Amino acid sequence: MPAVIEGFDLPSLRAQFPALDQEVNGRPLVYLDNAATAQKPREVLDAIAQFYERDNANVHRGIHELSRRATENFEDARARIASFMNASEPAEIVWTRGTTEAINLVAGTWALDNVGEDDEILLSTMEHHSNIVPWQLVAERTGAKVRYIEMDDQGRLALDTLSDVLGERTKIVSLGHISNALGTVNPIAEITRRVHDVGALIMIDGAQAGPHRPVDVQELGCDFYAISGHKMCGPTGIGVLWARRELLEEMSPYQGGGEMIRIVERDGSTWAEVPHKFEAGTPNIAGAVGMAAAADFLEGVGFDLIAEHERTVVGYAMEQLSQVPGLRIYGPDSLDERSGVISFTLGDAHPHDISTILDSEGVAVRAGHHCAQLVMRHFDVAATARASFYLYNTTDEVDRLVEALDTVRGIFAV
Repeated sequence: MPAVIEGFDLPSLRAQFPALDQEVNGRPLVYLDNAATAQKPREVLDAIAQFYERDNANVHRGIHELSRRATENFEDARARIASFMNASEPAEIVWTRGTTEAINLVAGTWALDNVGEDDEILLSTMEHHSNIVPWQLVAERTGAKVRYIEMDDQGRLALDTLSDVLGERTKIVSLGHISNALGTVNPIAEITRRVHDVGALIMIDGAQAGPHRPVDVQELGCDFYAISGHKMCGPTGIGVLWARRELLEEMSPYQGGGEMIRIVERDGSTWAEVPHKFEAGTPNIAGAVGMAAAADFLEGVGFDLIAEHERTVVGYAMEQLSQVPGLRIYGPDSLDERSGVISFTLGDAHPHDISTILDSEGVAVRAGHHCAQLVMRHFDVAATARASFYLYNTTDEVDRLVEALDTVRGIFAV
């Protein structure tokens, strides 16, 4: 069995997640769908409940005590996430519904204003659909061309071909920090330097990175970075776009409405200061509070310990799964190049059938194309099963997964 990590009290940690303490189909739950959404610790649940129970009011618009407290909580949460991402100032943090909306915000504002006919938008074939479709829409409206960095046979970006697709016509590059379908960790700082060398900007989809590692936007050097609360133990429906302030100042508003204006006249309006000009309407205040609590929780555990624990569990899982007859793992072989995602197929069994049988054994995994159909086409499969691990998963749960896969093998004669 893997060694115990000093300073990482896994039983006490798991006890903070109420959802893990249940049975599914008569078996203790093994939750391995963390790339889709993570479970929530009591600290986050309590922060949300306390806001609704004591401080619930709208923000920025009232002078009564509850509105004052709600506004203070909301802006304190913004400052907390600014610190979490090492932003230069809280004003660089724009609240969104999640990573998807953050990418759409950049595509629908900066890109529509700055990308023109025959310009190029560079993506990769590794991307989640949320980091493809918005850019395709920009291309349709502007006459720009979408180009792609390809992957190699292990699902790593073919960076030796980057110079072939990155050039003077490139206006913006948008890449995932970590692949949701393969777990591949991309060398974002290196890519960012090369993108800036040709005068282009770069946006990073950090949905899969924020839960697992420190996100230092200044160290990465990127121009835009997006994360989602629900993947990092926070609530659903909340996320963040970080952007350099000078870019936010230049960008057009994304939506119109209350809060994002300074003055409204009959024939036109002027906008509020950043970041408020991008936050029309009543925001998800409790979501922001919960996301800040999640940041507190993760940093309280310690990203170094989280990374060490995840590496131990994922390494054990790779070793055990590689011994299952008929099972194929997709993505990099090296633990240095992958995160907590293991996508696999098992003989001729359809991933949906695999997931259904595993669920009958109390093991929750994902099945399908994972909103990454270009990845599936690259590996010539329609879908995969995906086990994704997080800070509260155990090697015993890996054993439960392998045991349940034996049931699948028996049914499908793999």
